Amino acid sequence: MNDHITSEDDFLALIAEKFPNNHPSLILGRGDDCAEIACSSQMAVSTDIFLEDVHFRRTYFSPFEIGYKALAVNISDIASAGARPLGISIGLVTPTPFPREEAVSILDGMAQAAKEHDIVLTGGDLSRGDKLSFCVTIYGSPTIPEGKKPRFLRRGPVAPGDKLFVCGHLGLARAGLMLLEEHGRNAARDFPVACAAHLMPVPLVHVGMLLASIPGCRVMDISDGLARDLPRLLKAYGTDYGANISLPETALHPEVIAYSQKSGHSPAHFAFLGGEDYALLGACPADVAECLDMTMQSLPENVPFFFMGTVTEQPGIICNAERFADVGFDHFSQRSKT
Repeated sequence: MNDHITSEDDFLALIAEKFPNNHPSLILGRGDDCAEIACSSQMAVSTDIFLEDVHFRRTYFSPFEIGYKALAVNISDIASAGARPLGISIGLVTPTPFPREEAVSILDGMAQAAKEHDIVLTGGDLSRGDKLSFCVTIYGSPTIPEGKKPRFLRRGPVAPGDKLFVCGHLGLARAGLMLLEEHGRNAARDFPVACAAHLMPVPLVHVGMLLASIPGCRVMDISDGLARDLPRLLKAYGTDYGANISLPETALHPEVIAYSQKSGHSPAHFAFLGGEDYALLGACPADVAECLDMTMQSLPENVPFFFMGTVTEQPGIICNAERFADVGFDHFSQRSKT
């Protein structure tokens, strides 16, 4: 067998081996010019680009981890909508020649993420380029709370007095990124959870669907760090509010505390900047906070949930009694913190 992918048909044959071509949400699967989707009356759709040396490095990501994360970052968007993921379309660009073994492992990682969430591959496109890259479009159906109409979660609008909450770890993936950049795979010996959080984030689909059952919840996923994503939540749908929040060390993973202290950072400040957390950030009216808290008690112990503060009428963010001005991560800004 040739050690490299020899043609587009060769790649398509590998894809056919890894991904089923039937699903309850499909009328017609891969193989025609277009797939035909059995749509509900409302659908959530999102697209993400995943680029070598921007979002991942082949020097310390395994091919399996690359494939898995390429899908996971998209699934997290569906989670933030409180939706059930159904299908994906993938644009894949690879260098040439491209090793067959690497292609198989990447597809295995993608297939694993798809299998975990019962997602079908509807199609996509293949091309060659200087670096490995993915463009993934995902769609999902709304959660239907018992006895209620189908509902998606949205970012806003929020209102002064709303309670702010987080489900997931803050700063953990950022610690993993910095450690992997500094030490490569050796970093996982002392910081296994942080490295795993960066290499293979776990989308919180079940959490999003739970949140969709709580009236008044507003939610988004934290992909660029709390410093950048919290202002987006506060300004969604034309509002311009602030927040007074608290990030005690008890709310942070021990590896975040250990790495931030080792590198001379305040743990709270480090976690606030974050980046690629793929946690869920939300707000809810004060009168449903107790119901939300009780609902979230059903989560596994390794999925933290905590209220971190309140939406304020005055713009600006106060964290642990300090005004924070950092902007988090932005692909197009030199001010971004990584």
